[in-house]
This record gives sequence, structure tokens and C-alpha cells, in this order.
Amino acid sequence: MDEAERENIGIALGQIPSGLFILTSRYEDRSTGMLASWVQQASFTPPMVSVAVAKGREILPLISESRQFALCQLPKDDKILLRKFAKAANPSEDPFLGFEMQTDTITNAPILANVLGYLECDLACHVDADGDHDLFIGKICGGKFLNSGEPFVHIRKNGFSY
Repeated sequence: MDEAERENIGIALGQIPSGLFILTSRYEDRSTGMLASWVQQASFTPPMVSVAVAKGREILPLISESRQFALCQLPKDDKILLRKFAKAANPSEDPFLGFEMQTDTITNAPILANVLGYLECDLACHVDADGDHDLFIGKICGGKFLNSGEPFVHIRKNGFSY
């Protein structure tokens, strides 16, 4: 593919809207969260979602080992959670310190309280694709709508970068 074709594809790909979520997981004494924008409903029955995660992210082994994850949906223009979880977490720090957390949950995945809602998932499938992201498909086992408001939706200028 030549540069002009790649640029046109990148612009078209970037126009696919995506919600912004904090993807979380916990295994034993380790927990983390990261900003995720490649999230999609994947099934009605049973209810399932998919999420793509860049290879090498700290959360990958936590999801694989715990076989659980959660998605916390960001409210529109929530810059605090966006900034906190957009960068890689320091493994020696609790990434959820200072944030109010939900405690009446089904899974062991951390759930932020000041989001629109959350979905708790049991891992149904992990696809180690021949690309720069892995795909996780989760069977929804719990969740709740917490706060009214509009979801944070993201459109990229170029589909080949965040």
C-alpha cells in the first residue's frame, strides 16, 4: 500500500467512533487499570463484549490468570480518569488509590464508582492475533448503571494511532 492510500485508509479507520472505558483486572495481590477505546458488544445471548489490548500491557497477564476483567464507562469529558489511566501504571503503586470504588461486585476486578456504569466479565476467549493487539472476549456476569450522563466518545484523526 502506498503512502496516499495508507493516509486515506487511516482517516476512514479513525472515523469509527469508540467509547472510552477503564479496563480493570486483579489477580492475587496485583491489580491495574488502563484506558481502553476498542470495546464492542459481541453477543446478545449470552451477553458478551470484546476489548482489544496492546501487546505488552501490564493488564494482559492479570486478565489471562484471573480469567476476569471489568469495563468502567467514562462519562463525557472526565479528564481526571482519562489522564490517570491513559498512561502506563507504575506496578509498585495502587492505581486506584484516591478513587471511590464499588464494593458490591461479582468479580474480583476493581470497579470505579464515579463512572456511568460498569460491566463485569468472565473471560470467554483470548485471541493472540497476528498484530499489535490481543483480543479478549468476556461473558458479562454482572454490571450496573450508576450515573446518568453522556458517554465519552472518541473519534481519531488517523486510525493508525490513538
